[in-house]
Amino acid sequence: MQDKKNKALSYFNNSFNCAQSVLTTFGPELGLGKDECLRIATAFGAGMGKQQHVCGAVSGALMVLGLKFGKALNDPESNKENTYDKAAEFLKRFESKNESIYCKQLLQELDMKKEKDLIKIHELGLFETDCINYIKQAVDITEQLINNE
Repeated sequence: MQDKKNKALSYFNNSFNCAQSVLTTFGPELGLGKDECLRIATAFGAGMGKQQHVCGAVSGALMVLGLKFGKALNDPESNKENTYDKAAEFLKRFESKNESIYCKQLLQELDMKKEKDLIKIHELGLFETDCINYIKQAVDITEQLINNE
C-alpha cells in the first residue's frame, strides 16, 4: 500500500490533480495507459472542474473501482451491483474519516474560485496537508476494497 500511496503523491506533487493522482496509480494495472488515466481524470480535479463538488481523490477512486469491478458490454448485471456496493462502501469509509466527500467542505468551506479564499488555502497549506491525506486515504480504501478487506 505504501508504494501506491507514494506513487499517487508523486503525481500530485508533479502538478496533477487529486483525481488524476488516484486513477493513474491504479489504472495501468487495470488496462488503461497512464496518459489515458491522466486525461480522463483531469476534469474531475478540484471537485469536478474546480467546482469543489465531490473531492477529486474520491472521484478518482470511484473510477478505479469501476475499472476493476464494473460492467462492460458482455458482463453480467451483477458486476454493476457489485460496483455500486464497492462504491457505497468506499464513500462510507471516506466520509467516516473526514465527515464529508465534498471538496469545499474538506477545504474548510474555502472557495478556490475566490482569490482571497485561494490565498487562504495556500497560507494554511491545505493542498500540501489535507489534500495529501485525502489522496492517501483514497488509495488505502481503494486497495482494501480491491483486496476484499
